[in-house]
Amino acid sequence: MPKLKTIEETYDFCLAQGNLQNLDEINVEKISSLLQNANTNLSSAQILTKSLNKDSLEWLNVFTLSYEAFRIYAEALLLFKQMSSSNHLCVFSALCLKYPGLELDWYFLERIRTKRHGLNYYGESITYKDWKSVELQLKLYLSLLKKEVEKRLA
Repeated sequence: MPKLKTIEETYDFCLAQGNLQNLDEINVEKISSLLQNANTNLSSAQILTKSLNKDSLEWLNVFTLSYEAFRIYAEALLLFKQMSSSNHLCVFSALCLKYPGLELDWYFLERIRTKRHGLNYYGESITYKDWKSVELQLKLYLSLLKKEVEKRLA
């Protein structure tokens, strides 16, 4: 397994590759829409969770809906810094560097990002045990980012 790059190395790579864009203004309407979309993903994950047993294959959906909500909140926060990226790696590195007060664990973000990547591109799966191994920290981060977006919108 390759050595994980630091936040700074990743951010510099993203800049050099042109994967981070500076924006001219803050688009409050887009941020509000992203907030609503992330909230919808979380609501869907919560509804699904209530109907699953430990052997269900749909833990994959709980994970992906939660991950997508996190990514969307992260994108919304970057818009407040007049930044954008469609690359998840770059979104997360910029989030960590532009919002150091959130004290996000870069290696946890890399863990969930690469897991999501494995689902989408390599046919990996998520079990109940996999979900439980990230659930608490991911839910804490989701709550933290949601509150930060809402605070800045107010």
